[in-house]
Amino acid sequence: MDELIRILTYVAVIASAVSGALEARKYNMDIVGATTIAYVTAFGGGTVRDLLLGRTPVFWVGDPGLTVTTLIVAFVSFYRLNLVSNNLLIVADAIGLGIFSILGATYTLQLNLSPIVAILMGVVTGIFGGVLRDLLCIRIPNVFGQSNELYATCSFVGTVIFILLNALHVNTVFASFTGAAIIFIMRLLALRFKMTLPSP
Repeated sequence: MDELIRILTYVAVIASAVSGALEARKYNMDIVGATTIAYVTAFGGGTVRDLLLGRTPVFWVGDPGLTVTTLIVAFVSFYRLNLVSNNLLIVADAIGLGIFSILGATYTLQLNLSPIVAILMGVVTGIFGGVLRDLLCIRIPNVFGQSNELYATCSFVGTVIFILLNALHVNTVFASFTGAAIIFIMRLLALRFKMTLPSP
């Protein structure tokens, strides 16, 4: 299980770094700005989670390979990846949202904390990197925009389903992939069909 978590962490970090670097490029930042945004997007949510849970060192400090990988991904994304109609950025962001949400809940359950806290930590881990990315790009974060498509809601729903499957003693790998897939698909559907929360 630990090896699976490590693999998923790398996948989520890579996806989030891609979305961060591409977002920075949209705002005409240079490579320093793109690298900074990539790191913040990839490490932001997990860092906040670890600090709230008292997990030290935080996840990326304990694995230097994550730092090197993020740097490489930031450079490749900035100089080599072709941003076509935002599709790559959208998919990368949705992958990061899904996997990080489930990882956040998983780490919390490993500490024998309540399912409610696990759901909260899942959402925090999933969305906070994107929140920091948007703030550094000087725009209202997607998760807070009244007319923006569902974001945190996707993380919440997928994490709840993961927690329920876990409570029913469903295979952990299956539960993890199911939760992450639901978040990923919900996010893409929300963007495709302009699904938002009700406005006042």
